[in-house]
Amino acid sequence: MDGVRRGWRQCLLGGAVFAVCMAGTTLPTPLYNLYQQKFGFSELMVTVVYAVYAFGVIGVLLLAGNASDAVGRRPVLLWGLGFAAASAVCFLCSTGLGWLYAGRLLSGLSAGLFTGAATAYVIDLAPRGSGSRATLVATAANMGGLGCGPLLAGLLAQYAPWPLYLPFAVHLGLVACSAAVLLRLPETVGERRPPRTVRPQRPRLPAQVRAVFGPAAIAAFVGFALFGVFTAVSPAFLEHSLGVHSRAVSGLVVALAFFASTAGQLAVGVIGPGRSLPVGCAALLAGLALLAGALRWDLLALVVLSALVGGAGQGIAFRGALSEVAQASPDDQRAAVISLLFVVAYVGISLPVIGAGVLADRIGLEGAGLVFIACMAVLVSVAVLYLLRRPAPART
Repeated sequence: MDGVRRGWRQCLLGGAVFAVCMAGTTLPTPLYNLYQQKFGFSELMVTVVYAVYAFGVIGVLLLAGNASDAVGRRPVLLWGLGFAAASAVCFLCSTGLGWLYAGRLLSGLSAGLFTGAATAYVIDLAPRGSGSRATLVATAANMGGLGCGPLLAGLLAQYAPWPLYLPFAVHLGLVACSAAVLLRLPETVGERRPPRTVRPQRPRLPAQVRAVFGPAAIAAFVGFALFGVFTAVSPAFLEHSLGVHSRAVSGLVVALAFFASTAGQLAVGVIGPGRSLPVGCAALLAGLALLAGALRWDLLALVVLSALVGGAGQGIAFRGALSEVAQASPDDQRAAVISLLFVVAYVGISLPVIGAGVLADRIGLEGAGLVFIACMAVLVSVAVLYLLRRPAPART
């Protein structure tokens, strides 16, 4: 019994470290308009600065997504915290657009090291036989951390001094505490290999994972695409179209989408993993429709509803997807397979965002948002039909 308690305590501490790292990746969200005013760049540059992060994530996942399977979880996560600290320093020193690019790239490197390794680590730390609940801890830490970033930065920017500096100083302190916690947690990889054995990996899947990876990848792409546009564009829409100038409100609206995702993950236990992907995609479609209404009629209430409904749909779909992929993966390849799922997700969070930024400079923010919604709605509809015809097998 003591071993079970210790396992869950370690699992939750690992999840807390995961959340701190991911919070840093969304910390600048409610601050982009301030940077835009300070450095004088366009809406397209906002989306490019945001997307640089995703390219950093994808690069690390492809080049070293299997690193923690070889050298151990803790060394990889310590490097990730180091990149997170370096990112915070770049934002603290920012005197121009180049510093923002560097900070976002380093943040992407940090998230790239964490996404696969930390998810696998949290699952490893949990007591044996608790894979489903451990997956919930990992995905909740991921999404909850992403939600805490804009909420923390928005509150500090609105009610505390130095809005472009204090959020990153606070996060730097949290990263230092996380490193101390991580050093006290055990390593879970038994047979470790030298770092030189880590090689760039081609995107490939073990045969037993292929049947479930297709629908999982569809859900990841669409859900993260919605989050990407919400995170990069909604603060500007709230300020310019709805007249919402409060950084706290802007950060809260973005945070609601991520917190709703965490709530959606909890609902998978009721819905069932086998039905979570089509149900989640249907909720994503509803969230997109609400966002279209918000853009068309300039209604804050619809923005909030779209964050809640779309975020819940993303959470339902993504937990089901991650659970299926993690359980189907061989133990010695789990982090690599999870990393590949996140590659698909971060393609979704980057390319549509840049496309929306290009269109925003030509047809305006609202028009670009409506075009994005139409494209994602088509993709979600196709995904729902595919998933209903070929549902992923349920696992307990």
